This record gives sequence, C-alpha cells and structure tokens, in this order.
Amino acid sequence: MSTVITRTDCPQLDLLHRGKVRDMYAIPGHADKLLMVATDRISAYDVVMDDPIPGKGQVLTDISLFWFDFLKDIVPNHLITAQVDAYPEICRQYRDQLEGRSMLVRKTEVQPIECIVRGYLSGSFWSAYQHDTTVCGFELPAGLVESDKLPQPIFTPSTKAEQGLHDENISLARMKEIVGPELAEKMADISLRLYEKAADYALSKGIIIADTKFELGMTSGELILIDEVLTPDSSRFWPVDSYSPGQGQPSFDKQFLRDYLSSLDWNKQPPPPPLPPEILEKTRDRYLEARQRLLS
Repeated sequence: MSTVITRTDCPQLDLLHRGKVRDMYAIPGHADKLLMVATDRISAYDVVMDDPIPGKGQVLTDISLFWFDFLKDIVPNHLITAQVDAYPEICRQYRDQLEGRSMLVRKTEVQPIECIVRGYLSGSFWSAYQHDTTVCGFELPAGLVESDKLPQPIFTPSTKAEQGLHDENISLARMKEIVGPELAEKMADISLRLYEKAADYALSKGIIIADTKFELGMTSGELILIDEVLTPDSSRFWPVDSYSPGQGQPSFDKQFLRDYLSSLDWNKQPPPPPLPPEILEKTRDRYLEARQRLLS
C-alpha cells in the first residue's frame, strides 16, 4: 500500500476546495480542466474523522474509473484521464501525491442537487417511512420493513449543504422549482437509468446497491456525470448472500464505521472521536472487498 495521504499540497496549482474526501485544484493555463484528488480521509455524519483509511482514495478512484467506462453509453462523464503522464506538465511534479488517486476532469457547471436513487428502504428514508408512508412525495406501500426492496427504484433528490451541515431531502416538485421542470426530469431519468444498469451488474458480482447518489454537471449545454460514481462512500453496498429484510444489513461501505460511532457517547459534532486500529482495519477491508468484487 502506498503512502497514506490525508491532505494534498500542490502549491503551484490553485486549491479550489478541500472537501470531506477530495481536494480539487484549478490548473494554471488550463481553465477548462480541474484536477480531482481522492485522499484517504473518511467522514461520517458529515464530520471528517482525524484518522484516515489507508489506500481509501485509490479504492474510490479505481471504482469510479470502472463505472465511468461502464456507464458512458447512458451519459457522458467528466473524465479526461487518470494517467499522471498525460496531465499538464505543471501537475506531474506532484506525482507522488497523485498516482492512482487522481483524475484530470472537464470543468462543469455543477448542478445544485444531489441525485439520489433508492432501490431499498434504508437510512433516512426508512426513518421517515416509519412516521409516514408518504416520503418525499412518494406514496409507498404500507407494511414494508427495514431493508425491503422497493416496488421500483425511486429518485429522491436532495439539496447540497455546506460542509458540516446536512443535505435536505426534497420532492421532485421542489427540484423542478430549483433547476426547472425540463432539466429536473432529465436528471431524474439519467439517474434512474444509471442506477438500474449498475445495480444489475453489481448483483452479478454479489453486491446489492441499496441506494446511491450521483452528481451531474452542465458543460456546453450537455449534462454529464461528474465527481465520484457508485463508490462505498456514495452508496450502500450490501452482500447478496446475507441479505435479510427486517433489519440493517452488513455492508461494504462506511456503515460499519457509522455503527461503531453510534455506539459511542458522541454528539456527531466536531471534534470526532479517535478511531481504534481495528475499526480502521475492518472499514478498510470492506472498501477493498467492494473493489475486488466489482472489478474482478
């Protein structure tokens, strides 16, 4: 495993944003391109942990690269290349930080909506369903239990919150007010088609994609897929062979970390608690297992 990277330092590039996981750079002389670097940071409950998951950024990058290629017939994406030798020369001096965990991408106008698709009843949707079977404008059948497969996948957008705040689930009607009816319908259609193709493939590899979120951007009047795609950070991955509705499921994502944190006396606000080595190792193992299954 290569060096753990929790924070990149590329002083000749222009740091635009340091997110929960990714560092985003503008490249002098290349106004239409961005450099996106996946670090080994991990967040839970919108708080970035102080302890990294070694190699996590490489796992996220490998999985995203696979999906960008697999799904390109549905919608174009922002990937230009992930080969450092093909990056602008000014970037290559930072090869030790970029190799295996970065992408050169097209700059887009990012849409202000998280495009969430749910195939199973879990997470915040399950919590809301227990109070009212109509969730985000969708009337769901009565009598569903936690982790049940939904009658069909549904598109449940959310707003994008500033770091440290929580995204807010909204209805499709509200999304239409934000981005316009035509664009909202197109984003929903693309997201559902992406999910359905990916979920069918993942099932063949022993993984249920319970839900996921996509990011879409606009460039030259065209919607394209951006950011990361169908990773353990942006999705719930469940093993098919142990799927059992009526409870939470084992997972190949950071739900294991969330469950550990929920067992602590922590208010889910910064500063985060320290993570024991065994929790870091078991979380890392789940990310590696997801990559191994999907890419094998």
